Amino acid sequence: MSLSRQSTDAIFGLDLSGTATAWCGVGPVESAYVTMRDGVRIALDIVRPLGDAANTKRDTILSMTRYWRGEKGGPPHENATLFVPHGYAVVVGDSRGTGASFGVWPHHRARAETLDFSEVLDWIVAQSWSTGRVVGYGRSYVGITADWMAERNHPALQGVIPRVPDYDPYEEDYFPGGVPNVSYGNAWGTMAKLLDLNVKVHEKGEHEPSLGVRPVGRCGETDLAAALFEHEPVPSVWEGFQQVTFKDDRPSTWGGDSMLDWSTMEVADRISRSGTPTQTWVGWWDCGQALGAVRRFVRQSNPMNVIIGPWDHSGGTAYDPLRADSEAILPRLPTQHANDIRFAALCFNGQAARTQGKVLHYYCLGQGWKSTRCWPVPAIRQRWYLASSSRLSSSPGEVCFDSLQVNRELGDVASKRWAATDGVGFGDRRQFDADRLAYTSEPLAHDVEITGHPVVYLNVTSTREDGAFFVYLHGVQPDGMSYYLTEGQLRALHRNVWTESPFSALGPQHSYLRRDAELLTPGEPAIVTFSLLPISARLPAGHRLKVVLAGSDAPTLANVPADGEPPFLKFHRGPAGCYIDLPVIGPNSMSNMMGQDARSLEANRGA
Repeated sequence: MSLSRQSTDAIFGLDLSGTATAWCGVGPVESAYVTMRDGVRIALDIVRPLGDAANTKRDTILSMTRYWRGEKGGPPHENATLFVPHGYAVVVGDSRGTGASFGVWPHHRARAETLDFSEVLDWIVAQSWSTGRVVGYGRSYVGITADWMAERNHPALQGVIPRVPDYDPYEEDYFPGGVPNVSYGNAWGTMAKLLDLNVKVHEKGEHEPSLGVRPVGRCGETDLAAALFEHEPVPSVWEGFQQVTFKDDRPSTWGGDSMLDWSTMEVADRISRSGTPTQTWVGWWDCGQALGAVRRFVRQSNPMNVIIGPWDHSGGTAYDPLRADSEAILPRLPTQHANDIRFAALCFNGQAARTQGKVLHYYCLGQGWKSTRCWPVPAIRQRWYLASSSRLSSSPGEVCFDSLQVNRELGDVASKRWAATDGVGFGDRRQFDADRLAYTSEPLAHDVEITGHPVVYLNVTSTREDGAFFVYLHGVQPDGMSYYLTEGQLRALHRNVWTESPFSALGPQHSYLRRDAELLTPGEPAIVTFSLLPISARLPAGHRLKVVLAGSDAPTLANVPADGEPPFLKFHRGPAGCYIDLPVIGPNSMSNMMGQDARSLEANRGA
């Protein structure tokens, strides 16, 4: 099914008429320091429409970044060039301990950093050009700081638009399934530390030509040198990651904090109570952010528009293995930005708070866009057993086992989700089958839609006390080409199921807390069950399903255990053996979904 631009725009309500002011020129960058409660000075850039008087009132877009608010001698921040032409003032700040701001940055969103947001909002409200109304906006880290503005429940904040944010950094970025993402953690931590020393690099390590961060005011160079002096002794966040196994671990370099202290998911109730209207965009292929998006949708009660597309971290590159290469997937990035401008206007005029409700828009691979007001969507759990002769079967078959010697050198494509890079592509998955266990179904007799969270149940015996279990769900074309759909992983240490999780409807959940840890007993069978990352895909008749098991994803994710002999695994088959449950949209479920689609689309048009 190919959606036209008109039908895609209808889904997202992209009628911009009446929601934006006349086109404005972008005025000059003004920089200022704002002093916080403890004397730390935060660097801000202010950009307003060209020709504005000192008291020309403007609604304000606020972005707080740790990637520099701007470069010396450079243009305004990209968020200013996006919003100022539509009549908004834009304020972009260097978060505490970063860029030209003073203070220290020990880790993501330390409490001192997020408390600053209230005082920056106070400062905006006090300006002669401010209407007193603000919307938080940003991408990636800057999007997450927008979420934390909502946590502050400030009366000036009218809404937030976090693009590609994480919701829980442990599970979605740095320790998926409890397995350390050493490649990304090291690269990101190094990049962030160098930025705080006024050196700009790509996450891949290449230095970028730069004159450094933009100084502030007449004494800019002197103040900047003083701020950088405060940044210098702070260890890289990567040093803390190396001391983390559990969510509640408190590295010595983080001042007594754990990753729970900077997880948006842990303050979900506070954000709900704020009632802040939210629009968030994530991609199916961007680390574990799609999981965070549906958890946000399930957990929070504030008005929200959640959009999950087939995108990478940039939102600009789409991947759908079930569509022809020549078919462009909409909406593209400029249209997404137009939607953000429209949503900001709805927040400023109060419509988002009054009429938005909660809507989740998601892209179904091979089909197109759908909308729902509930998640998970109604589905039938279809069980597939790992059977003899590398078969994926609806019946369990005889009792036996398949063995796998873990290869610590086995990796995957460079453009996979856990690299958190711009650009995505998983290639023909057959290239990995020889070093993994692969189970393939018979050709599908009819089209099958899988939407939700596949759940895997492994009955496994290992020669080691710990290990990492990777499960991939693929589709197979009639010509044999194998394509990626989703994956999941779990470190055996974290396998105890968290029965009190607020997200149990999404499949087995795990606390990743030290109190719940349990090692394997070598030579004895154990149950390892977990949910794969959510996905929506409609597989055509004649395609096959494939489930692939692995014990490593090096060098991106750490090998577990890191030393000694690699595990030798036995995956048990039969009635008590390994299987996967797939959430299949059946005829009854589909009729329910169609009703929800109609209601949500109508509500979104009315917004």
